Amino acid sequence: MGTLKARRVTAVPERAQPRPDSSLSRALAADLDAADFRSEPLRSLWGEEADDALGRGLREPILRALGSRDDVLPTLGRLWVLGMPQPQHAVERALPGVGVAGAVALGLVRVDGESVHPEALIRPQSFVDADGVGEWWIASDLDEIALGTALPADHVLGVGGASRTLGELIIPVPVERALDLGTGCGIQALLVSRHAVRVVATDISARALAYAELNAQLNGVHNIEFRLGSLFEPVAGDRFDLVVSNPPFVITPRATGVPEYEYRDGGLVGDALVEEFLRRAPAHLAPGGIAQLLGNWESRAGARGLDRVRSWVDDDLDAWVIQREELTPLGYAELWIRDGGALPRDADFTRLLTAWLDDFADRGVTAVGFGYILLRRPAPGAAVLRRFESISQPVSNLGRALGAGLAAHDALADGIPDRLIVAPDVTEARHLMPGEDDPSVIELRQGGGFARTIGVDSALAGFVGACDGELTVGQIVAALADLFDVPLADLWADIEPRIRRLVIDGLLLPAGE
Repeated sequence: MGTLKARRVTAVPERAQPRPDSSLSRALAADLDAADFRSEPLRSLWGEEADDALGRGLREPILRALGSRDDVLPTLGRLWVLGMPQPQHAVERALPGVGVAGAVALGLVRVDGESVHPEALIRPQSFVDADGVGEWWIASDLDEIALGTALPADHVLGVGGASRTLGELIIPVPVERALDLGTGCGIQALLVSRHAVRVVATDISARALAYAELNAQLNGVHNIEFRLGSLFEPVAGDRFDLVVSNPPFVITPRATGVPEYEYRDGGLVGDALVEEFLRRAPAHLAPGGIAQLLGNWESRAGARGLDRVRSWVDDDLDAWVIQREELTPLGYAELWIRDGGALPRDADFTRLLTAWLDDFADRGVTAVGFGYILLRRPAPGAAVLRRFESISQPVSNLGRALGAGLAAHDALADGIPDRLIVAPDVTEARHLMPGEDDPSVIELRQGGGFARTIGVDSALAGFVGACDGELTVGQIVAALADLFDVPLADLWADIEPRIRRLVIDGLLLPAGE
């Protein structure tokens, strides 16, 4: 997550500040490349089980696998993947181009006697997008394992689960201008830079912007401009074809003694940060421009969370909001208290839990939803898309699925295509009671994208089954009207909106696509 809103920050010890320098960054990148400092070589070095254990906060399996090896890749792995001091002579050997002095100048290490101590983590981060497979080197602050203590309030997070989720959501289409609001370590700006001519990356944290700029330099990306400031203030008057944001959306009590982490806490009450984003973002969207973000929203007594989000979006905007999960106030509080490092056996846990539950009770919060938000400024006079839904099943390739859904919505403005075909990932399931000839339930199942399961009746199932691109939609519906002995107009009135839904959901495609 990135940081967007000013807030009270607790004092932290003086720490090294990342200092981007294009020349030194190029030298460091060359050293990392020569060392094959990438995901697969590192995973092969210490094994899959140890690599997976690191994701759970355990580094001992990696240390056992490396033993006393002090060649280049183990040295860099301990230094910047695990965040552990290394002998200066070994680091000098591993960084022949930039040298220890250059790494110190970049703010990535410090020297203490004969040891080099990490001031940051650098971890390879793989990605897959429409242009293929790649990998970035991502520098970020030392984590709790490396620090041996709780995170400071201005901690700059590396690539977490939310960052990866947003990366998968971004619709992969070329754009002229893009904005990454609250860029954090810069991962979204890097991803967007692959299909945008120009990118603006903003953050309220100068520390986060320094990491983001350093990461752009490390990865040879030159089309990103970095601006300091909160929310949309750094881009006043600017419009973009794409706005992405992984904002600090975590709902945190504004109470004394509750830690506020810049990377996750927006400094506002409840879900007000997400609301403010949705109310202000449209002014910065060019015609046809899209905004995509992650967020939390509260359900309150008498008001469902998705309905509250709907009220924040102007009626003349396309909006597609997908709730992926919903937690009780207790479940939500426990999740984020644990994320901050407190466990039920700790003295502070009960105090923090009480603060969270009191905060929710004061506003009548009954549940907290998490999900994905897409806004689009439609063409003048175009039909507006409004979808607010809950999807809990596993999903995949959502960027493509969202893009296809928008394209299908636009195409339907001219009516249902003359000929349709069934998408190749769609199957049909029929459920029959023992001894019965007619199915009691017919379902269409989507294998990719949103992986929807849609119940249909015999008429719609028959329509889908006949969509092979040979017969027109009109011919198929006329044949079904004769088969079921119903007036054609009545059948069409019933089946037409459901055909549209199948087209938008990607189960039916225009013939020829």
